[in-house]
Amino acid sequence: MVLFRRILGDVLRSERMQRGLTLREVSADARVSLGYISEIERGQKEASSELLASLCSALDLPLSDVLREVSDAVAVEELAQGLRRVESVEATPITSVRTAAGDVVASAA
Repeated sequence: MVLFRRILGDVLRSERMQRGLTLREVSADARVSLGYISEIERGQKEASSELLASLCSALDLPLSDVLREVSDAVAVEELAQGLRRVESVEATPITSVRTAAGDVVASAA
């Protein structure tokens, strides 16, 4: 299952680190506790729209850029999950038996 909060946290942490900012600096600019930002970055807490706006402002990053990055990452994870499901179906051997009436009965092992 794709967790929005985990992907959002990954994107926020990546953007913060690319800018060379510490949690302490972002915490002071966003007026949000360092611990809470850390939990958001680790995907343990949901960020409200107001909090997300404050974090984006502290990172000097448009909200639309963050949401676009998150959307792209969600799409990649969904595709990967779909491929894993297809691979597991392809790996399941299927046996078929023809009954006396001529019907074919198939089952996955």
